[in-house]
Amino acid sequence: MNYLGLKKLDIYIIKKFLGTFFFAILLIVSIAVVFDFTEKIDDFMESNAPFKAIVFDYYLNFIPYFAVLFSSMFIFISVVFFTSRMAYNTEIIAILSSGVSFKRLLFPYFLSAIVIATFSFLLNNYIIPKANKTRFEFEEVYYHNKPVRYSDKNVHKQVRPGMYIYMETYRVTSKTGYNFTIEKFKGNTLISKLIAKRIRWDEEKATWTAYDYYIRDFDGDNEKLTFGYSVDTTIYIYPDDFTQRDNVVETMSLKKLNDFIDIQKMQGSTNIAQLLIEKHKRIAFPFSAFILTLIGVSVSSRKVRGGIGGHIAYGLGIVFGYIIFLQFSTQYAVKGTLSPFLAAWLPNLVFSIIAYFLYKMAPK
Repeated sequence: MNYLGLKKLDIYIIKKFLGTFFFAILLIVSIAVVFDFTEKIDDFMESNAPFKAIVFDYYLNFIPYFAVLFSSMFIFISVVFFTSRMAYNTEIIAILSSGVSFKRLLFPYFLSAIVIATFSFLLNNYIIPKANKTRFEFEEVYYHNKPVRYSDKNVHKQVRPGMYIYMETYRVTSKTGYNFTIEKFKGNTLISKLIAKRIRWDEEKATWTAYDYYIRDFDGDNEKLTFGYSVDTTIYIYPDDFTQRDNVVETMSLKKLNDFIDIQKMQGSTNIAQLLIEKHKRIAFPFSAFILTLIGVSVSSRKVRGGIGGHIAYGLGIVFGYIIFLQFSTQYAVKGTLSPFLAAWLPNLVFSIIAYFLYKMAPK
């Protein structure tokens, strides 16, 4: 029996894999929602959060985030669960005895992994960022999780090529910076410098106004001085940039994240490593679906003492090892010991080697 080029065995395994995977996600996410709601119900009632906002703005956007976060564990449990049952019902032996090679047996597993990896990539880079933005906005209004200050002392940034700003202090509440300087360069030559005692964001004009300022314009050996009480100026930075969350990157699509990284590099930000780690993890993480699928099939395709429980216990140790390895490599990248690219891909590389050896040991 063929269906879209797939044999009956392929369709059987794909249905088992994807069915078990999505059922496991539904079950675990439902439990997580219940526990989360139980923990936060007092805060929701205290802040008079509307029921509609709780359901649609918070939990509807909480579900995809939580599902992708633990998808690697769900993949492994799903593979081990139904493959172990096939092994203990001697279905694996019957399939291999019929002339189907173990490599051919892996084909429907990897087709399923492609579906999951594709969903994971699309969710992580395009859907979840929008969902996180709505969820964070809900938390700011109805839950005790406010934005944090991004920077308020010695703000020194390159806001555009050849344009640098400096503020000695910045107050988030009044949107005011003190001892402000903006320098403009043409190549390595300073062509203009504005110095002001303070600079404040004007809500009506949507621009910054500098007070008690003077401007020095340079033209070769000539210098022009301009004094004044107030002047509007464009510095390509906004009040929201000083009140960003630590996890603001979780609200950005892959394209916006790349643009944000370019801006932060230009401004001389100190959190470039964390941003690059986030970028590379979004690309590397979906590939773990193939690695954990291969490990799961290799581990659970033979009978072992302890039955299905033994397979799951043995395999979960490998999954937790993968997660811990990823956390350790991330921390080393933040400290500058590893490159962000290597930190994101090293767990995949190491566990690919483990998967290969387990595959070689699997029944053929």
